[in-house]
Amino acid sequence: MAKRRGNHYTDSRHYLDWLERANEDMRCVQRLMDHEDCFNNAAFFCQQCIEKALKAYILLKCNELVDGHNLTWLCKRAMKYDRSFNQWLDESASLNHCYIETRYPSDIPLNLGWDDVKRYYKMASSMYLFIIQEVEEIQSSNSGHPRQRKES
Repeated sequence: MAKRRGNHYTDSRHYLDWLERANEDMRCVQRLMDHEDCFNNAAFFCQQCIEKALKAYILLKCNELVDGHNLTWLCKRAMKYDRSFNQWLDESASLNHCYIETRYPSDIPLNLGWDDVKRYYKMASSMYLFIIQEVEEIQSSNSGHPRQRKES
């Protein structure tokens, strides 16, 4: 993650903060799906939700905040700690198309329809729930208490 040292802005190193923002992104998707003119933004927030959730999982497992937006790369990083993330490689590759292509003008517009957004939403929500379950398992194996935030 790019750190803006001059302005004293840094990305959180608390995995719960990342999960909270991922959850917020998922709620945005649900609202944006009701508006046809917002389908690209809904798809973008699907990608953002999974990016943040994967970063949260990796942060929890190794206390390292990884850089990057490529979901497949992040999913492969998560696989270092739990091979069951391999089941999400196809979805991560598909959701990668929702990062650049939905946010910037293109000579060949994406033109997402309801079925496309619904498919991306199903991918993202399934993957998000899986990551949440993985985090909850880790938390319960840590003495049954959620991992406490460390102050930086």
